Amino acid sequence: MNTHEVRKEGTGNKSVTTVDMKLEVVVIPVAEVDRAKKFYGGLGWRLDADFPFNNGFRVVQFTPPGSGCSVQFGMSITSATPGSARGLYLIVSDIEVARDELASRGAEISAVSHAGEPGAQFQSDGANGRIGGRAPDQASYRSFGTFSDPDGNSWLLQEVTTRIPGRVDPAPTSFGSASDLASALRRAAVQPGFILLPRHAVHSRRSSAV
Repeated sequence: MNTHEVRKEGTGNKSVTTVDMKLEVVVIPVAEVDRAKKFYGGLGWRLDADFPFNNGFRVVQFTPPGSGCSVQFGMSITSATPGSARGLYLIVSDIEVARDELASRGAEISAVSHAGEPGAQFQSDGANGRIGGRAPDQASYRSFGTFSDPDGNSWLLQEVTTRIPGRVDPAPTSFGSASDLASALRRAAVQPGFILLPRHAVHSRRSSAV
């Protein structure tokens, strides 16, 4: 367990300990569990668990490739209306490649676009606020694609190539997969002043306990 010492305003040298809180799982509401399981499995996401119980409770968990957060759905797991989850972000380093992969796996995903006005990425495909193609100069955070699961829960694919200062954990950078690392290196190689260092870190996350 990681902890950090932080100084509290107005308390002199007294410090309090904060514990890391890492978002591990997001619950999405579905009407037909097996249909949702087939869909997310078809996307190539890792099946972590499928636990049915005698009282009708069932929990299914999937993790997107390289993700530190998983999704769960099942029976008696949420009272939310099936399909009511909106704008679930999937961050990718190359949106065209990611979009083509999802399409090849059966997702009805929109063409890549960027927002012509604030919030346009959340509008329906074809809305006036969306402009076709990647953002000008391929600006980080500004290129999107959207798709939904069979229940209508919507996912937002977002290309992030350079993080806004302050949004990167001070711990050493690591990558969830070799492909993510390779993609990051390819993009970095075309930036001015890039130097390839003889070290890298690739790790896989453990399965979540359910």
